Amino acid sequence: MLNSESRRIILDLAVSLDGFIEGLNGEVDWCIMDTDMGFNDFLNDIDTILYGRKSYDLWGQYIPGNDASAMEREIWELVHSKKKYVFSKTLTKIDKKVMIINDNIPEEVNKMKNEPGKDIWLYGGASLITTFINLGLVDEYRLSVHPVILGAGKPLFVDIKQRLGLKLVNTRRFSSGVVQLCYHPAGK
Repeated sequence: MLNSESRRIILDLAVSLDGFIEGLNGEVDWCIMDTDMGFNDFLNDIDTILYGRKSYDLWGQYIPGNDASAMEREIWELVHSKKKYVFSKTLTKIDKKVMIINDNIPEEVNKMKNEPGKDIWLYGGASLITTFINLGLVDEYRLSVHPVILGAGKPLFVDIKQRLGLKLVNTRRFSSGVVQLCYHPAGK
């Protein structure tokens, strides 16, 4: 849906019960995707995805294998239909469909938020998420807590500079055991 107000930056992530977004070797095989989670609805409510360079290298052009389900293929088709921005200090060009942002992050993001369009998905990785949080650029935290304890891996939040109060605006519980928590910054 088109917003009459500025677009929102939504951090939407899967996280283990013990706070990891990836396993020790970068694995995400523990993430559950089932139809009642409505991930396609989320993808239809956004038109832009923000990646760090490493995340884009891993997932920005990902094509599911022949053994992928129809749901997985549909999800990736939706992901690849979105406008993509990559935040990198070293890249200058990927291809004509991907925009690169090297500096002036607050100005570039605020300009993007004030353009007409749908909401914006802050995909990650971890250092880009940290940068956005520390700059106060995240409008919604949508965390899907998965029923698994990894014991080690990449933590959800690292190097956050100051305490950030949040207010819970929605919770959803799914048959898979995933619980989605949706927060807005307390001051917004």
